[in-house]
Amino acid sequence: MIRVRIAEYAGFCFGVRRATGALEAAIADAEAHPEEGRKIYTLGRVIHNDQYIARIRSRGVGEIGREDVGEIIRRADRGEPLTVVIRAHGELKGIADALAECAARNPAFRLIDGTCPYVKKVREIAAANSGEGKIFLLSGNEKHPEVEGIISCAEGETAVFPDAGSLGEWLGKQSSSGFCSKCITLAAQTTQKLTEWKKSINFIERDYANAKIFDTICSVTELRQAECARLAAESDVMIVIGSPDSSNSAKLYEIARENCPEAVFLTDAAGASEVREKIRRSGREVTDLSITAGASTPFSLIQEVYQTMNENTENFAELLESSFKTLNTGEIVEGTVTAVTPGEIHLDLGAKTTGVIAREKATDDPQAKLEDLFKVGDTVRAKVVKVSDIDGIATLDKTRVDSESNWDKIVEACETQETLTGKITEAVKGGVIININSVRVFIPASLTGVPKDGDLTALVGTEQKVKIIEIKPERRRAYASIRAVLREERKAREEAFWNNIQEGMEFDGEIKSLTDFGAFVDLGGVDGMVHTSELSWRRIRRPSDVVSVGQKLHVYVKGFDRERGRISLGYKTEEMNPWYIFTNKYSEGDVAEVKIVSLMPFGAFAEIVPGCDGLIHISQIADHKIAKPDEILAVGDIVKARITAIDYDNKKVSLSIRSILEEAAEAEDDFDEVPAEEAEEPVEAAEPEAVEPEAVEPEAVPAEDAE
Repeated sequence: MIRVRIAEYAGFCFGVRRATGALEAAIADAEAHPEEGRKIYTLGRVIHNDQYIARIRSRGVGEIGREDVGEIIRRADRGEPLTVVIRAHGELKGIADALAECAARNPAFRLIDGTCPYVKKVREIAAANSGEGKIFLLSGNEKHPEVEGIISCAEGETAVFPDAGSLGEWLGKQSSSGFCSKCITLAAQTTQKLTEWKKSINFIERDYANAKIFDTICSVTELRQAECARLAAESDVMIVIGSPDSSNSAKLYEIARENCPEAVFLTDAAGASEVREKIRRSGREVTDLSITAGASTPFSLIQEVYQTMNENTENFAELLESSFKTLNTGEIVEGTVTAVTPGEIHLDLGAKTTGVIAREKATDDPQAKLEDLFKVGDTVRAKVVKVSDIDGIATLDKTRVDSESNWDKIVEACETQETLTGKITEAVKGGVIININSVRVFIPASLTGVPKDGDLTALVGTEQKVKIIEIKPERRRAYASIRAVLREERKAREEAFWNNIQEGMEFDGEIKSLTDFGAFVDLGGVDGMVHTSELSWRRIRRPSDVVSVGQKLHVYVKGFDRERGRISLGYKTEEMNPWYIFTNKYSEGDVAEVKIVSLMPFGAFAEIVPGCDGLIHISQIADHKIAKPDEILAVGDIVKARITAIDYDNKKVSLSIRSILEEAAEAEDDFDEVPAEEAEEPVEAAEPEAVEPEAVEPEAVPAEDAE
């Protein structure tokens, strides 16, 4: 008797499930709205499996190549309703960007990016660790679509190596002087063979201790390969199911051959019969047979191979009998919708009982209509709640299965660090609860982004983006962080800021903090510093003399150092220059109200506008000779003075109070010279003649005093 085992990690990985799930949802939507006439295309083969490809083609899905993208975009620009799906391997950056831009400008065009999150991570690493002075190295198959897409995200010098040996040869040919001066980064194709990856790391670490190494092999791939090696070593025959074009399937077969002499590669279930017949004819005793499969292999194909190889498979009569067995409470069943009413849906379960799902057990949305959610012929999975053999009805609960499925998505998001969105439903001791697709997830207070001892209830009812940071499967609990998303968004803003910053750029920022030497201004996620000398045209002792925390400033970039993360900002402009303000407001001969700011033996300095002072020489303080300025003036006095001279080259101003006093005295003398009889005339009788005051020359200022 042959014991047949199926590997736990055989078949679709979550990345492939994610891409095919999105594709099948798009197909279902198009089938539900045939009047729209929407066409669906996959960019390349969505997975390496002929049976799956044939099935989606039968449902109207087409396949396009990179050379067809231009025509697809032209059709979309004409308003044709189209959907394009990017497979889990990802696509060349230029093509993906062009499709994204097309989707942004054409509402009828839909782009489904099915790129695996693990692959996206490698693409981001390639973009961030390439360019001038850097070398990006990738361990993988350079002809593979995933590798082509990753390399398209990198700039400057790159190289791809299929194995550790070729990497070692390439490193040996490099010029030690120029090569060592560059920043070296090594990453791997997500499905690279683990043993080759470890050898590659050893090559790099041996000679280049400062190299950046990113372990980007998918964790599921690692588990799948390790499990394959273990099962192959324990088995008499090891079967690997997959496509010859699939990288991870080919690597699984290679691992199986290394550990089991009788390793077999199958592309479909038909080959399983040949394998079984070959074992029978050989006469060899085979007790253990194991089956694994690549990430693009549907589970239905794995089951077909399993049933063919399993000597204990029941005969047809037994299978027929089992289809009518009584369902058990707690089982997960799958059925086909046979009827939909406003209150419930009916399912054909392939058993002697009919499945019934009440409205409240079919959806968590109280506003949803069952007729909109389900159609006759749909396949639905649900949990058995109660079975009545007398009535022939099995009461089912779909929401429980959805909750479990959504829990799996929570676990997956923890592995991939995908950002999820949910609503905060309540504040509890130590944090808040967020509902993500009907799954309750706890966010500790320290990870909410609310300041310590802040009011957590302010978050209740709000939509928040989170990262799942910890899973406790035994208690079915998940922990999330809002701060992790905020930190990631801040890093993205910082990266975009540094990629676009230029000298002379202007910003409206807010002062975040003050030091003795300047003010730090938030420019939108990145801080820059305004030196004290740039805060005012006047000499100040400290920044707080002129600005305060929270104040808005319009600043410009004087210089920056990306490596050190420093930005020097300017704040003073010519329009703020006190001399500019003064010369635009006053001219020689104008009278201004000035403030005495200091007294000297030779005169007084007066502020005309803030930051611009003028000198009132001692000879110009009064209309008579004085010994010292403080006989007439005191610091803080507000007086009127005439601007008698402006030295534009040296930015100096001469003021005179005496000029105003003498002018007033002359006017009074002219008034006194009018005849008494004319003065007594009524005002209406005649207006007095205008009298020109005599010009009075100011006394000469001794040169030494003027200095």
